[in-house]
Amino acid sequence: MSQQVAVLFANEAFYVAFAACDYRAMDALWSGRERVSCIHPGWNALAGRDAVMQSWRAILANPGAPRVGCRNALVHMLDDTAYVVCYEAIDGGFLVATNVFVREGGDWMMVHHQAGAAPPPPPEQPDERPDLLQ
Repeated sequence: MSQQVAVLFANEAFYVAFAACDYRAMDALWSGRERVSCIHPGWNALAGRDAVMQSWRAILANPGAPRVGCRNALVHMLDDTAYVVCYEAIDGGFLVATNVFVREGGDWMMVHHQAGAAPPPPPEQPDERPDLLQ
């Protein structure tokens, strides 16, 4: 599996954990070695794993937590760091998000998530996604 595809899998795992309101899965995706940060829409910037994971615990435990899906994910590779820019479909609207990952051993771990309001995404182009079977 290419590293680009591995990053897309890590990004998708983030959205699966989010959609399932699965705190344990979300916690397992975030780096335990590197500094982490997160900027939820309308929130102040959060820094440090404790603050970031406390925010996710509160969001995922909320029965009114929004349903989120990922669209148009595009990976940018920088050696042992990668970032994904994608759109989040959320409650009939859209956010644009940046998710940053670092390679720890053989795994891609999240170190930053930021999302903010955006217009609907453009249609996804077939050549923007790598062939997941390669």
